[in-house]
Amino acid sequence: MIDILQSIAAFIVALGVLITFHELGHYWVARYFDVKILRFSIGFGRTIYKKTIGQDDTEFVIAALPLGGYVRMLDEREGQVNKEELPRSFNFKPLWQRFAIVSAGPIFNFIFAVFAYWIIFVVGVSGLKPIIGEIEFMSISDSAGLKSGQEIISINDNKTLTWAAAIDILVKHTVNQDVINLIVIGKDGLKRDIEIDLSQISINEMAEGKLLEALGMSVVKLKIPAIIGKILSGGAAEKSGLLEHDEIIAVNGKLTKSWTQWVEFIRNNPGEKISVELLRSDNIVNIEVIPDSIQSGGTIIGRIGAAAYVADGLFDSYFVVESYQIQYALLKSIKKTWEMSVLTLQVLGRMLVGDASVKNLSGPVSIAQYAGQSAGIGLLAFISFMAIVSVSLGVLNLLPVPLLDGGHLMYYIVESIIRKPVPEAIQIFGQKIGIVLLLGLMSIAFYTDIVRLLG
Repeated sequence: MIDILQSIAAFIVALGVLITFHELGHYWVARYFDVKILRFSIGFGRTIYKKTIGQDDTEFVIAALPLGGYVRMLDEREGQVNKEELPRSFNFKPLWQRFAIVSAGPIFNFIFAVFAYWIIFVVGVSGLKPIIGEIEFMSISDSAGLKSGQEIISINDNKTLTWAAAIDILVKHTVNQDVINLIVIGKDGLKRDIEIDLSQISINEMAEGKLLEALGMSVVKLKIPAIIGKILSGGAAEKSGLLEHDEIIAVNGKLTKSWTQWVEFIRNNPGEKISVELLRSDNIVNIEVIPDSIQSGGTIIGRIGAAAYVADGLFDSYFVVESYQIQYALLKSIKKTWEMSVLTLQVLGRMLVGDASVKNLSGPVSIAQYAGQSAGIGLLAFISFMAIVSVSLGVLNLLPVPLLDGGHLMYYIVESIIRKPVPEAIQIFGQKIGIVLLLGLMSIAFYTDIVRLLG
């Protein structure tokens, strides 16, 4: 229940911020060109909050349905305009000013993404080094010559400090079905060039999060030895006689190779007496442990009250912090926003021609889930999520679909060619087509959400 509430809250916050930023683009540029603003609304439907501000008595509104927003400007097409206010009406403004006002919304979405990525690149994010784990026999990676334990240094001359950076590059080239060049360094310290043909992987596999699986490689697993670290007072570990630096060798006669394996056994045996063979100061010691029974997520699990011992430098061999100086971070953020925008367009294009499934679409349920998950990880992860959604909003709003900003811009381009506004009848017909297209797209996205939920 808590996860659901967190997802809903994160979803509302993310959409609220992004929609507000989008509409602020329209608002600020319209104000700059002295267009009278009648209403600035975040959301649709019933008004929850309203405040009138300024000489123009502009209504600032928060509405019940947080799935969009709008800026209502003085416009002869929407009602009678007094003669003295006519110069401040939207339709009275020159074509280039109307074009700037409409395009400002999506542009502000891209500006938000650049700013968000800039924060991430400046602050820095700890990521798992792109060290290859297991390689599947006869897979694409195996055939290319990749080996377990190799670290990916670069892909097509782009440095890959983390798995996140490597996967971003792999996604881009998978959509393009490119042949890529990897430079890897092995445990022996030698660098090798590896060529991989990504045309063998479908976009649908990538969209389902199976890119590495399709390549036949995995992320290296962090192996923490089953050595006891800090022991909590009054817990089952202390009561059983376990001491710090005890190394677990076997549990109920079964060899224990990692802390993960040890924890899994404890969790699965609440209240059960288990025999533990351990190494203490070069001596083999046998003890019995009875894990405490606790409730977690509606399930009874075992717990003994002991943490793992982590040797100095262990995490440094697996993790790295990716951060950049302020100026370079800005260049990186602009490049990242551009690449995400192009990738979004490419995937949409592939869906239109049937090369990619509509499963690539995410509806409100999926977006809410991603919002909750990213918020649960931390602030930077949530900012990264908002940057991705902001890019998507910017790209989608620029599509030449009536009702969207891109549809209006399309009319303005036609107007600049024929030297007069597009006939109102054509615009009304276009709006009907736009409604059908948008409702169809929303229905498909919602359907894919339901399918994902049902598994």
